[in-house]
Amino acid sequence: MANAPKILAFSGSSRRESLNQKFLNAAIEEVRKAGGEVTAINLKDYPLPIYDGDFEDTHGLPENATKLIALIKGHAGLLIASPEYNSMNTPLLKNTIDWCTRADDDPFPGRVAAVISASPGQFGGIRSLKLAQQVLLHLGCLVVPAQPSLPQANKAFDDAGKLTNERAQKALGEMAARLVELTRKQG
Repeated sequence: MANAPKILAFSGSSRRESLNQKFLNAAIEEVRKAGGEVTAINLKDYPLPIYDGDFEDTHGLPENATKLIALIKGHAGLLIASPEYNSMNTPLLKNTIDWCTRADDDPFPGRVAAVISASPGQFGGIRSLKLAQQVLLHLGCLVVPAQPSLPQANKAFDDAGKLTNERAQKALGEMAARLVELTRKQG
């Protein structure tokens, strides 16, 4: 599609059977239906050491941080699944963001970002979703106000990993339309 905004999608979970990855996969489908061009990556393919200023002073940016920064810069929008560990963002997601902000030319300002979350609990990861939105706002992203979260996510997918929760599917569709619309306007 001409004028299809480029969206980079990733999850803050690297688990094989991640509920957030399954939810992200459903969101990616919706973004593509809405006219977005999605590049989906797995952060497991870009391992990074825990951020440490002394490490950075000695070694500079790790090669994988440089690759991630280039990916972010090559996309006008971000679609992020933010799992919740003890009411917070995952260390994987936070560490990835921390390293990427260390670039001389911070890749986040001006990007449009949407955050989703899934959890087997009753809150659907909403606390980590809000924290991720807050960090992205602080970094200069325009954050899509939609907040698709999926409570009881362990019961929301069929054996093939397809989302069966119609309400969540509708929320993803609305978020995807807004993400594509805002990203198109920003670009």
